[in-house]
Amino acid sequence: MYVLLAKTLRSSTFKLALICIGIFGAVVVALFGYVYWSTASYVRIRSDQAIKTELVNLQEAFASTGRSGLISAIAQREGGVYLLADSSFIPLAGNLEVWPPALKASNRWATFSPPDWKPNAARRPLLRATFETLPDGTHLLVGRDIDDLNGFAEKIETALALGISLIFVLAGFASVSVTRRTVGRIEAINTTSRAIMQSGLGKRIPLRDTRDEWDELAVNLNSMLDRIEALMGEVKQFTDNVAHDLRTPLTRMRGRLEKAYNCPNSNCDRSSLIGDTLADLDGVLGMFSSLTRISQLEADDRKAAFRIVDLAEIAREVAELFDPAAEDKGGHLHVIADQRALVNGDRDLLFDVLANLVDNAIKHGRKAGRVTVEVTAKNDGTVVSVADDGPGIPVDEHQHVFKRFYRLEQSRCTPGSGLGLSLVAAVARLHGAQVEMLDKAPGLEIRLLLPPPALTGIDNRDASTKSTGTLPPDLLR
Repeated sequence: MYVLLAKTLRSSTFKLALICIGIFGAVVVALFGYVYWSTASYVRIRSDQAIKTELVNLQEAFASTGRSGLISAIAQREGGVYLLADSSFIPLAGNLEVWPPALKASNRWATFSPPDWKPNAARRPLLRATFETLPDGTHLLVGRDIDDLNGFAEKIETALALGISLIFVLAGFASVSVTRRTVGRIEAINTTSRAIMQSGLGKRIPLRDTRDEWDELAVNLNSMLDRIEALMGEVKQFTDNVAHDLRTPLTRMRGRLEKAYNCPNSNCDRSSLIGDTLADLDGVLGMFSSLTRISQLEADDRKAAFRIVDLAEIAREVAELFDPAAEDKGGHLHVIADQRALVNGDRDLLFDVLANLVDNAIKHGRKAGRVTVEVTAKNDGTVVSVADDGPGIPVDEHQHVFKRFYRLEQSRCTPGSGLGLSLVAAVARLHGAQVEMLDKAPGLEIRLLLPPPALTGIDNRDASTKSTGTLPPDLLR
């Protein structure tokens, strides 16, 4: 509890909240101060206007009835402050006993408390008054009690002070609460991160089912951890597969070299041993060459070589190349292709993709079976598929067979590197193609949908029409 509170008070979020509270508080104080100043000024101006009006009325009474009429008018007034004094400020009439010192000389307005007031008054009020010198030299003072105005102003001041204090208290409480919640969620992420660094990728950030941005962040981080864990598993599997696939040819090569080294010239055929060793070396080098090629494809290094090519023509060339292999197995390789199926891509890579798919279909299909290559041009792209009638691939293995060195055969005795479908996936990503693997029961069909060529005046069906439509790439994972 205390550790979390200490982290809350030290956090940058709390410091930023304090800065915002300070700025907001200054704005609120300025706003409330302006309200107070404008309200008090308005009330005081209205009071001064009333005093001034009363003074003018008495001056008019003096002008029309003289001093005696003025004294009579003052005697009839109630609720105000009046004083008529001679030229020496000696009182002649009114309810003030003495002339206020603050209104002598040139001061025309003053706020004061009279030293002598009504004998039965509980307190001396606060008065606001002004005066004028009449034509006969006498001085006429008119004022009023402004205790109510001061009381109103004090209430406004109290209300403003309480309001500002309450705002600061609530803002401080809110900032601590929000910061504490934020620090708590960050601390949960930090705790999980430390646990992952110490014990591995098995931990996940807990969710609070609030469906807020913190839960969204936790979901994204957990998804990232799942992806990292999956990639680490693939790296481990990849390393194990490479070690297994390299150990066998390297062991055979070492055995042959040792045999050639220990065998007398007359008792063994060294040229045969060297030839077999070179064949194994070629296989290993071919494996690394395939890995390098896949890495280059994933880095998009080959897009500069894209041209408009006819996929139907490529399919027919691949079929012509592998037709003898199909016949040797007693099967048949059949091609169904439109007259033209134009795509934008690398001809050599697309040839390799079809060659890999056809080779796999012949090798893993049914003996004396049928392999079908079909190319269909559509407005939204070109579909090429390779299907066989063999045992197929289990549905739960479809997402794994595109991984490097992955094989369905766990013993890994069948010749091959397990990189053929990885190359297909890499070329498909490079060309922005969608890849589907369909269970034909029996058999397997692998289908690629390539986007149309983005060139004016070229269409997959007819080179004289314009191609329309685009296909977003589907990245294989």
